[in-house]
Amino acid sequence: MKAAPTAAWVWAFTAYSWTVTSVNAAWFARRLAAGRGESLSVAASLLWQGGIYAAWLPAAGIVWLVLRRFEAGARGIAASFAAGLAVVPLEALAASLIDRAFVGGETALGARMLERTPVCLLLYSAIVAVGLAAVHHRRAREARARNAMLEAALAQARAVAAPAETAERLMVMSGARRIPIEVSAVEWFGGADNYVVVHWAGREGLLRATLQSLEARLDPRLFARAHRSSLVNLAHVREARPLSDGSWRLAMASGDEVVTSRTYRDALLERLGGRASSP
Repeated sequence: MKAAPTAAWVWAFTAYSWTVTSVNAAWFARRLAAGRGESLSVAASLLWQGGIYAAWLPAAGIVWLVLRRFEAGARGIAASFAAGLAVVPLEALAASLIDRAFVGGETALGARMLERTPVCLLLYSAIVAVGLAAVHHRRAREARARNAMLEAALAQARAVAAPAETAERLMVMSGARRIPIEVSAVEWFGGADNYVVVHWAGREGLLRATLQSLEARLDPRLFARAHRSSLVNLAHVREARPLSDGSWRLAMASGDEVVTSRTYRDALLERLGGRASSP
C-alpha cells in the first residue's frame, strides 16, 4: 500500500467495495423476493443492485475533486458536506428510479426516495471518509518525496563544501569591532532592512548589505533562500523537520532553527530537483 500510487489503491478499493456490496445486496434482494413468493433471477438481482451502486461512482468523483481542491482539513470537510446536500438527494432519486425499473410497485417516487435517504447518507459518509484517507495518503507520499529530495541535496551540499573551502571572507560588525568571517563558516543570513544579520558558530554580527545583493554573490550550490528574510548554507543544515502547514524547520549545526516557508520550499525543491538529476 505504501508503494502503490494513491489513485491505484483508491480505485482498487472502489472496485472491491462495489463488487462486494452489489453481490451482497443482490443476495439480500433475492431473499426478500423469495419471502414474498416472487421470483428474481441472479442476473436480474446483480444488474439491479450493481446499477444502484454504480450510480455512486460520479459521487465518488465529486468528493475526490472537492478534497483535492480544499484538502482534508476543515475546509475540505465543510465543502464535502455542502456537496452532499445535492449528491444525497440525487443518489436517492437515482436508486428509486432503478428500483421502479426492476420491481415496479405503487409506492410514490417521493416516498421511495425518503426510504432510500438513510442508506444514501451512510454511503456518502463512507465515501467522504475514504476520500479523506486518500488525501492524507497522497500528502504523506508527497512529503516523504520532498524530504528525501532535500536530504539528498543537503548531503550533496556538504560534499561540495568539504573539499573546497573558500578563502572569501566577509567583514562583519560584532559589537564595536569588525572581524573577518569566512563565507563557508556562515550558517545562515537574516535580513534586517539595509543590514544582514550573519550567524556563524553560535555567534552573530551585522553586515551592511541587502539579502538580495548578498544572495547574488554567493555560491548557489551551497546557499539557498529559505524565506524572504533568510538565506541558509545547506552544508550546515543537520536536520529538516516537516511542519503541518507544508513548511520545513531546518536545524542548523549550531542549534539554530530556520523555518523554510512553503513558497520558498517549492522553489528550493525545483532547484534541487534539477541539481539532483545532473551527473
